[in-house]
Amino acid sequence: MKVVWSPENASKAYIDTVKSCELYQESGVAELISAMAAGWNSKLIVETWSHGNFTPRSIGLAIAARHTSGRHVCVVPDDRSRNDYMQAMSSAAAGVPLPEIIVGEPEEVMAEIDGVDFLVVDSRRRDFSRFLRLARLSSRGAVLVCKNAEVKTSSFGFKWRGVLDGGKYRVVRTAFLPVGPGLDIAHVSTSSSSVALTTKKKRWIRHVDQISGEEHVIRTI
Repeated sequence: MKVVWSPENASKAYIDTVKSCELYQESGVAELISAMAAGWNSKLIVETWSHGNFTPRSIGLAIAARHTSGRHVCVVPDDRSRNDYMQAMSSAAAGVPLPEIIVGEPEEVMAEIDGVDFLVVDSRRRDFSRFLRLARLSSRGAVLVCKNAEVKTSSFGFKWRGVLDGGKYRVVRTAFLPVGPGLDIAHVSTSSSSVALTTKKKRWIRHVDQISGEEHVIRTI
């Protein structure tokens, strides 16, 4: 399945997030992530959150999920973080639906979530790469976002291909955006979708010259 960009969804999510997060100083990150998630028509949005983090990003993703009629999941490490998150979201996000909250370690949590097409992790968490490595992505591919990327890029040896299952997923393109503390973004496709595209391209075309009557058979690349 091909991922199609929707400028209308992106614009609506961006504007709604600006209105909801205008009182927060983390301006820019939440709106941009919201627009990306909505613009790519994400149906399963997953993010990580822990005690002490801000909530504008979560508000933006909740708004994006509303525009795409998608599922929004927030993964927290413990009960304390869950309680803090629920309290923060309830007081800050009036009218914004509260996401589904899952408590646990990456290994047990990501095993329960299948078909992720938009994943946001915090590079300040030591286990952020485990979420990326264990994520079961959508068959149409996914967009992966590392927040606080300046922290991540200072870690020796980090590479997108190093935290993904090379046999299942392929990094199509990456980009670093100097927004807030930095956003590192990767567009990933599944190997099955790559094979499907290749198979589709390799086909034979039969053409008959109407004047000479000669038949030509051409193989597409």
